[in-house]
Amino acid sequence: MKALLTEADRQLTICNACRYCEGYCAVWPAMELRRTFKDSDILYLANLCFDCRACYYACQFAPPHQFAVNIPQIFAQIRTETYQDYSWPRLLARMVKSNTKAAVVITLACVVAVFAFVLIAQGPAVLFGVHVGEGAFFRVVPYVAMVVPPSIISLFVLGVFATGAFRFWADTRGSPEEMFSWPAFAKASADAFGMRYMRGDGSGCNYPDEQFSHIRRVFHHFTFYGFLLDLASTTVAAIYHHYFHWESPYALNSLPVVLGTAGGIGLMIGTAGLLYLKWKSDRVPGDGTMMQMDVSFILILFLSALSGMLLLALRETAAMGTLLAIHLGIIAAFFLMIPYGKLAHVVYRYSALVKNAVEQRRAAAADAAHGHGH
Repeated sequence: MKALLTEADRQLTICNACRYCEGYCAVWPAMELRRTFKDSDILYLANLCFDCRACYYACQFAPPHQFAVNIPQIFAQIRTETYQDYSWPRLLARMVKSNTKAAVVITLACVVAVFAFVLIAQGPAVLFGVHVGEGAFFRVVPYVAMVVPPSIISLFVLGVFATGAFRFWADTRGSPEEMFSWPAFAKASADAFGMRYMRGDGSGCNYPDEQFSHIRRVFHHFTFYGFLLDLASTTVAAIYHHYFHWESPYALNSLPVVLGTAGGIGLMIGTAGLLYLKWKSDRVPGDGTMMQMDVSFILILFLSALSGMLLLALRETAAMGTLLAIHLGIIAAFFLMIPYGKLAHVVYRYSALVKNAVEQRRAAAADAAHGHGH
């Protein structure tokens, strides 16, 4: 990491002297508040970057120039180190980060484990049988087995993320008071949910190549809001089960199914689009390790949505048990790898957005005071 921070410092010093990219994204106004760059500053700026690549294609000092300024690449490399350094256990973090095959192996292992559990515990007649009506899913996978392990994994993930967020905030020299600044949270949330910094100056990102386009932002919206709709579907289903004592599977026109279907379709569109953009993307301003993390994360999201949609379509057939085991295995693998894969950027980029909102409010207040003084 130290070598990356040193190289980032060199490149940012050149950028700070040039300032041609002023206003391109959140990074440059934040950079211009500094004359020198501590390691904490670089860590913050790297996680504030949305990889829109506008600065790279506009830069007169980008490769093959001898200055070799490539901010998107060096920032991507620092972010991959961030996801590893702020997660635990480190061994699993390094394994998932460095090898797409590891993600495939973990996913297959989870699918096989769930399938084997159902086959041994319930028997082939149940696994490959036809189950219809209320409680059909729980006749294949008992309620306790479907709820308790995911709850334990979710608590573990939240613990890893919370610990990482506090460490990241402390290491980027954020104060405890600023961390819980509600105006900053509101501004950061608006920026995150609207994906403001993928808009550029209104023309979009330079992604997958030097042409301006909004397509990356569109596919991110499909993916992000598809995921939220699926989360809402699961939450509503839990309320139905615990408070109304209605057991799944629910009718096709019920709220959990409508939300889940919309979310699944959104996820499939968004992830398929993002995979296509990754395949088409310019490799020079990118980073190979980050590319592997991106592809692994996007692919497992796509598979989770696809398996869920197949389960919905074939839930009253003999394929239901097999598809349920596959779907639950993929979901288990997804949650196990969340702290170590690309989804970790949600925690650290959001923290960076909060810090950015605090800094910009402070800078605006200082400018106003200075103007009032004159």
